[in-house]
Amino acid sequence: MTSETGFSSVCDSERESLSSVKLVLDQRGIPCPLNYVRAKLRLERMAPGELLELWLDAGEPLEQVPRSLTLAGHQIEKQQAAPEGHHILWVRRGMPESA
Repeated sequence: MTSETGFSSVCDSERESLSSVKLVLDQRGIPCPLNYVRAKLRLERMAPGELLELWLDAGEPLEQVPRSLTLAGHQIEKQQAAPEGHHILWVRRGMPESA
């Protein structure tokens, strides 16, 4: 698993169940809609079916980003609050739209 932050939030027991995570994208402190745009661009560079671990702040990011990613065709596999106060989403890359 690759991390853009240098550390991972997935504990050992979850690592086994989420072993297909390809990337951790830390969007804490990034305002809407930039956090959505960055997540969407990152997902577009991944293969369909790959899993992205996305870190978001509570509030507007947590309300808007999952909804927007779902509308864009991606699937939210799991969501949980982290002890540090941010939220973690596991997002599965959807299939590309047909032209």
